[in-house]
Amino acid sequence: MATASNPGDSSPFALQSISPGGLHWAALIVGNIALALGPWSVRLADSGPVAAGFWRLTLALPVIWLIARRAGQPVFGVPRRTALLVALGALAFAIDLGSWHIGIERTRLGNATLFGNAGSIVLLFWGLAVARTLPSRTEWLAIVLALGGSAILLGRSADISATTLVGDLFCITAGLFYAVYLLSLQDARRALGSWGLLARVCMIGAPVLLALALVKGEPVWPHDWTPLIVLALLSQVIGQGLLVFALRAFPPMIIGLALLMQPAVAVVCGYVAFGEVLGPLDLLGMAMVGAALAVARARVG
Repeated sequence: MATASNPGDSSPFALQSISPGGLHWAALIVGNIALALGPWSVRLADSGPVAAGFWRLTLALPVIWLIARRAGQPVFGVPRRTALLVALGALAFAIDLGSWHIGIERTRLGNATLFGNAGSIVLLFWGLAVARTLPSRTEWLAIVLALGGSAILLGRSADISATTLVGDLFCITAGLFYAVYLLSLQDARRALGSWGLLARVCMIGAPVLLALALVKGEPVWPHDWTPLIVLALLSQVIGQGLLVFALRAFPPMIIGLALLMQPAVAVVCGYVAFGEVLGPLDLLGMAMVGAALAVARARVG
């Protein structure tokens, strides 16, 4: 969703292992900006939204494959259990991506980015359930902020139109499937490596998205390739690659706070490119959900 943070590497976050330098900070900032520009490309693409997800994976796959090969990370020849978990995760990712892209076209870009990252909140609940512990004060705060902010944003979308409300729900659904994707691939990430795993996910997820686009009757072959090429490079290669480089240098809280750049950039894009305007209540709701996501990302790291 990754989203919005993109799948494969960004969560759960690795613990800090080296001291961040200027290149790590630049990679963290530019990577988040690149990921936040993805929804803009989806809006501009003249294929269907689910078809845009297919091209996002397909066009990025050769580059990701080469990076994986260069890094010595396997794509084939993995144990059967790992292959099954990757297949399950790739299916969840395909549904996540298709649902998110549909939502992007039906709601505001800021909402789409925030709700597309809802998987972080799900992971927080999952961690508490596995540990069989009650939430701490910080975790209760994240839960209350997430629920309150989401209620405000959903209410505001319902005031605008039924279409924007449906778009929000599609993005929330995407966030739920993103959590399934992350949980399915925790062990596979260690076995395959970040880029090897992402290459395999692209290989499995792309045909699933193509089938969904055809079933929906979407236009698949674009007239203008530019938005789709930009989407593939920004969301699957550049943004992902920069975050892979940066994440190992930062503690989880810094990563969680950096996440808040994405909805901010998306709001600016929505205003400049599509005339989307946010009122005070919208900004309050976004701030609440964004704060909750930052806390959740830090806690699940």
